Amino acid sequence: MKIFEYGKDDLESLFESLQRRAPEGRRDVEEKVSEILRDVRERGDQALYEYTLKFDGVSVPIQDLEVPKKEIEKALSDMDKELIETIERSAANIRAYHERQRENSWFMTREDGTILGQKVTPLSRVGVYAPAGTAPLPSTVLMDIVPARVAGVEEVILCSPPQKDGKVNPIILACAMIAGADRVFAVGGAQAIGAMAYGTRTIPMVDKIVGPGNIYVATAKKQVFGICGIDMIAGPSEVLIIADETANPEYVAADLLSQAEHDLLASSILVTTSTTLAEAVVKAIEVQTQKLARNEIINKSLDAYGAIVVVPNLDEAVKISNRIAPEHLEINTQDPFALLSGIQNAGAIFLGEYSPEPVGDYFAGPNHTLPTAGTARFFSPLGVYDFIKRSSIISYTRKALMEAAPYVSSFADAEGLQAHAESIRIRCRNQ
Repeated sequence: MKIFEYGKDDLESLFESLQRRAPEGRRDVEEKVSEILRDVRERGDQALYEYTLKFDGVSVPIQDLEVPKKEIEKALSDMDKELIETIERSAANIRAYHERQRENSWFMTREDGTILGQKVTPLSRVGVYAPAGTAPLPSTVLMDIVPARVAGVEEVILCSPPQKDGKVNPIILACAMIAGADRVFAVGGAQAIGAMAYGTRTIPMVDKIVGPGNIYVATAKKQVFGICGIDMIAGPSEVLIIADETANPEYVAADLLSQAEHDLLASSILVTTSTTLAEAVVKAIEVQTQKLARNEIINKSLDAYGAIVVVPNLDEAVKISNRIAPEHLEINTQDPFALLSGIQNAGAIFLGEYSPEPVGDYFAGPNHTLPTAGTARFFSPLGVYDFIKRSSIISYTRKALMEAAPYVSSFADAEGLQAHAESIRIRCRNQ
């Protein structure tokens, strides 16, 4: 990993390289995805069958697109009991955390009898996408389905690509059952996004699609936005660690590596006030990497998007963190809570050396579906609020409207909308 020294080295080049990881549109991918979506919209299940054969190399007959309940139940019953307990405890933690995010309808009244308020309504049907490539993400199934259930979503469906045997990954099935999915379908890629957005004879149309995926899935989600809602356009994973001289270099190295192993575009950044720590972390990474199965991916990721920045003080460390707006931010300093108020942009914040990012990925309870590639400047983690919609409530009495009429009609006249103004004045004339 390259070590940058604040004030001497060009940090702008580092910021620019990180920004280039953002999932921006590629013309070839955009065109291919548009073709797939159009085909799914026009031909439905038959297109799903053909694309599954083409891209996944497996034949899944249309009548087998939906995974039978018995198969889902069997996946759970056949699973190692200790793993089941782990999944159930993780789901319980996720549920407990997200229950605090519930929103309620509310009303306010004025002396003139006006009633204003907000009606909170869960979405009717949500679609979850669970990737299952080189590193299936069953934990994401919990993170996406449990908040939807807490929000009160009526129906949750799950799409995940089939394995070479034509079946959905059994751990994904087990997580889907524990989390509370209503239906599961063995279809993946952009075609799965199209199926959930438009609906087919087998797969119902949803109100919103959530869940990560490759560039084709991300592009498909972007293209169907407006037909249905989406959570966000997820980019490569990333972690930024702020550390001082009190941090344990082995812990810091391990946490940087835990992100680097995701994929070649993953980013692992350390910002520290200690040159001694920086050098110790580099050595610890060299030792630990040799023992890891995905060391080839790790090395390429760290070479391309890993960095250590040595800064003069923690205030500068916070400024750099806010500039990068990381998906995961770890603060490993003597008093991590002292920095919390200065953090403006971060998906999830981990405080202290015993709060490593993986505990958030799998077990703590806060959602691990987080904004990436700098979008933590304006996006939030997935939550219960993503599975509800809010309707404004307005009820005026005759007296209240008469008092407001001059102001409303004046505004309408200013915009040149005569019918708007007349809607008010006709009531005034008929009082």
